[in-house]
Amino acid sequence: MNVKINENFDNLSENYLFSEINKRINKYKEENIDADIIKLGIGDVTLPLGNTVIEALIKASNEMGNKDTFRGYPPEYGYDFMKEAVKKYYKRFNVNLDLDSIFISDGAKSDLGNIVDIFGNNNIYIPNPVYPVYLDSNLMSGRNINFINGTKENNFLPLPTSDIKKGSIIYLCSPNNPTGSSYKYDELKKWVDFALNNDSLIIYDSAYEAFISSVEYPHSIYEIEGAKTCAIEICSFSKQAGFTGLRCGFTIIPLEIVCSNHQINKLWKRRQATKFNGVSYPVQRAAEAALTDKGIKECMQLVCIEYARNVIGYKDANSGEFDKNTKHNVIDYLDNQYDGINMGGTLRLGLYDCHLIDTNTKTYKAYQKTDIRERHRHRYEFNNNFLEVLGKDLIITGKNLKGNLVEIVELKNHPWYVACQFHPEFLSRPQRPHPLFRDFIEAAINSKK
Repeated sequence: MNVKINENFDNLSENYLFSEINKRINKYKEENIDADIIKLGIGDVTLPLGNTVIEALIKASNEMGNKDTFRGYPPEYGYDFMKEAVKKYYKRFNVNLDLDSIFISDGAKSDLGNIVDIFGNNNIYIPNPVYPVYLDSNLMSGRNINFINGTKENNFLPLPTSDIKKGSIIYLCSPNNPTGSSYKYDELKKWVDFALNNDSLIIYDSAYEAFISSVEYPHSIYEIEGAKTCAIEICSFSKQAGFTGLRCGFTIIPLEIVCSNHQINKLWKRRQATKFNGVSYPVQRAAEAALTDKGIKECMQLVCIEYARNVIGYKDANSGEFDKNTKHNVIDYLDNQYDGINMGGTLRLGLYDCHLIDTNTKTYKAYQKTDIRERHRHRYEFNNNFLEVLGKDLIITGKNLKGNLVEIVELKNHPWYVACQFHPEFLSRPQRPHPLFRDFIEAAINSKK
């Protein structure tokens, strides 16, 4: 057939990176049927959506079945309630956004791939290693691509260099996918200042911003002065709220950004109106709920519930959040649980002390010290009324002594069964993995020997 194709596709590898990884995994599984595989490819989530998100999703879905509340095509740029939720979320970082600068989408991947539509043949600078969509989408468009290398020496956080040409498009990802390294305020300011002084544009991928816990690191590039005139920010609900199966994200294009006498916000608005039909109403309501203070509950709570049901025999064991009528509320919100603890409302948020009770445990072996500090973001706690019953084989290994709150549990006589109330991923880095992650991987390797 004498039909021309986009010959730029010849510059791509045959398969997208993560598709190729899955292909190789499936081939290996066919040849090794009994193999247990730890997948380190695409960053999918492993836990179900939170209760708050599900409730909002169900409520909105039911509205779609009622003639008085049914909605058809959503606005191409997102419902106002969703944009207001994003605006309110950014106020936590002291960032004020215009509603017209917020565009709701079906995920960061789509926007990162589509944003190239509105730009011409510019020099592109991409960190390496980083998310492969940046590279592939620009290859498809025939762009001139240059790599700025992240190395062990620069902590996988390259900074501006004089060889970057003026009038370029620069991709940044912080926290970085896949290394996890994050720019501090002064480091990100160097990029913003460079872009302003060199007539360049930054496309800033903040899909992993929810994992930032230290005040040393900005959640948004717009926390840096001048960024609204030189940076587009693209974010996602996939990692923050487990939306890989629902798909929702957003792009922020400030009205101040002007390239070649064109307001970029208007170009993107025109592109979306033509090529995108918007995100469904139920998904946007679910995303709105994900930005409230209620988050996905910690793994430790589910471990305790599962143990109470299947080992102790409390078939109705549950969290008081999920079932207010259960007689065995192993996890619950108790009136006096935070006596003596400084709180932000009823949410335990931030850095808290934890004392490791016994040195003869896998928990202590991991940390090698008795007093630690870990980051929290939750409301419901282990119900101490069940300490005696659950504490025989499922032992309590870490507690916040000030509030008498259970922080870590582990199962006796098991190769490695440890669960915690806090978020170890907040303090884990590529070159400094969290002790619990490190020992878990070690135990998994040893179990295969």
